[in-house]
Amino acid sequence: MWCSAIGCIVMLILSLLGAPLATEAQPPSKVPRIGLLMPLLTPERAHQLEAFRQRLHELGWIEGQNVALELRYAETGTDTARLPVLAADLVRLPVDVIVTVGGTTRIAQSATRTIPIVMVTAGDPVEAGFVTSLAQPGGNITGLAGLGAELSGKRLELLKQAVPQLSHVALLLNPTNVSAGYVRETQVAAQALGVALQVLEVHRPEDIAGAFAAVKQEGAGALLFLTDPLVLEPHRHHVAALALQSGLPAIYPWRMYAEAGGLMSYGISLREWYRRAATHVDKILKGAKPGDLPVEQPVQFEFIINLKTAQALGIMIPPSLLILADEVIK
Repeated sequence: MWCSAIGCIVMLILSLLGAPLATEAQPPSKVPRIGLLMPLLTPERAHQLEAFRQRLHELGWIEGQNVALELRYAETGTDTARLPVLAADLVRLPVDVIVTVGGTTRIAQSATRTIPIVMVTAGDPVEAGFVTSLAQPGGNITGLAGLGAELSGKRLELLKQAVPQLSHVALLLNPTNVSAGYVRETQVAAQALGVALQVLEVHRPEDIAGAFAAVKQEGAGALLFLTDPLVLEPHRHHVAALALQSGLPAIYPWRMYAEAGGLMSYGISLREWYRRAATHVDKILKGAKPGDLPVEQPVQFEFIINLKTAQALGIMIPPSLLILADEVIK
């Protein structure tokens, strides 16, 4: 049916007016925001974050399209006092979930008891008060937790295999990031191996040189390091150099230390750790409650030996130990 000129014009105007109204009635969907709170952003952490992004992409979350990442971190090791401010910034946005690393879990917990938190930590989350249990976290925190003292015991065992005559080991740690229970369990592991354990605390980068002087004074024959993203990790090249200068074999928690010149490292694969954290985030963004998601523990570990450092220290690594290594740096 043909309409009159006036009728057609009226219909055209009504259709043009109606289109925006229909659009306004359907507001654009909200893009989820993932907050990442990190002590520092080192090149290694950036590499691990890329694994996190890659896993998100595999799960259908594409940054800049259907998800946004809000990264917050301290600029330097002495700038960590700003972390609570950065956590508050993520809460204020707000983000839909916060991924925390190491000591930032406590900071995020203080900032929010409602926004889901996915932790990537090497401590005991039950002892720290982050979750009720690994199987049933119960609150707004879940994620991944390391085996703690069990890994320290394994590291001591590997040190003993590398240096069979070892009888005295110094344990260097930052008490801010290590629980008392962790230290107790490490001492138990040392006693089982017949090794005396000397605990030395490192609170600031300036304490590192003094700690090595104390190690030499006490006559320790080797070093055991616990994970610390605030003090030891950013200065791992300096730490590894001091260990070499002191003639002390040492074992560390992450491969980045062995790559920096440390003798050996044994610990979880951090790239795999971040990939699994992304899987937790995916579940939460799809509606899962953090209190119902069990805290995962590691199943994949890396043992790295730096043969160049062993030769510089005059240590002959037994073939039986070399066979166990996932990688030998020559």
